[in-house]
Order: sequence, then structure tokens, then C-alpha cells
Amino acid sequence: MATASLRSLFGYKSWANRELFALLGGLAPEHADQLHTCIRTLNHIYVVDRIFKAHLNGEARPFDATNTKSTPTLAQLQSEVAATDAWYERYVAGVSSSGLAEVIDFEFTDGDSGRMSREEILLHVITHGGYHRGNVGQVLKSISIAPPRDLYTKFLHQSEPARREA
Repeated sequence: MATASLRSLFGYKSWANRELFALLGGLAPEHADQLHTCIRTLNHIYVVDRIFKAHLNGEARPFDATNTKSTPTLAQLQSEVAATDAWYERYVAGVSSSGLAEVIDFEFTDGDSGRMSREEILLHVITHGGYHRGNVGQVLKSISIAPPRDLYTKFLHQSEPARREA
């Protein structure tokens, strides 16, 4: 079984995505351009998550680029992201330590060859998403909207309130 830390990190990823999508759903119409930028960035995260999900499953890549030509609606993307996040949470709950160490050969969307362990892929998915959620946060700050506090420590203490006890 995957480490508790990996399971926790993917719980955090799901939580951070829910927080961010909830905030974006309330943006005023005058921020349509910024919302579009945020959706494009979140769609990129989603596409990359799905590409690496396919690598983990030994399936063909579902996308030939790291973003789609068309932009989904916020609601469509939120639904797809939630389903993908749930898949990753189930995956890390069931993968064994030996499975995490298994190395997978794959091809990047630019045609270059890649080779990573399952654990490295999972860590890439976590760090990649966090990096780009930060980009979305910067877009929100540019229109004077405070982004959600996308902090692992906040997630841990909200999901396990006993951690606050001495």
C-alpha cells in the first residue's frame, strides 16, 4: 500500500481543487477574461493528470498536447477534475510499495521518451498541479481577489483537527 504521505498528498490535491473551483464559480462577470485564463490553466493541469493516469494504467495517451484547443466550461472542468482526483485517491490507496517502485517507459506529448517510477509520476502530478494552482492564484490576486490558502498544513489541520491539540 502507498505511504500515508502519498495518500494525504492526493487528499490535499482534491481539497485544494475543490476550494479553488468554488471560488472561481463566484467570480463576477466583469472578470470573464481572467476566469478564462484560470480555466485554461486548470485545464492544463487536468490534461496532464489524465496523461499520467494513462501512463500508470498502461493505456494510450488521451491527449496529444498538454492542453485542449477548446476551453471547457468551469462546471465541465470541475466535474472532470473531481473524477480524476477521485481516481488518483483510489489509486494511491491501493498501489503497493513494489508497485510504486516499478519503472514505466512512456512518450511525452512532444515525442521525447520518458522513464519514471510510479512514485515519481505521482509526485510529478502533485507538484505540477500545485505549481499551476499558484499561477491561478496570481491571476486572482491581479484582480484583487484573495485565492484560497492552498497550503498542505491547512489541509492537514482541517482534515485532522486533533493535530491542533497539544
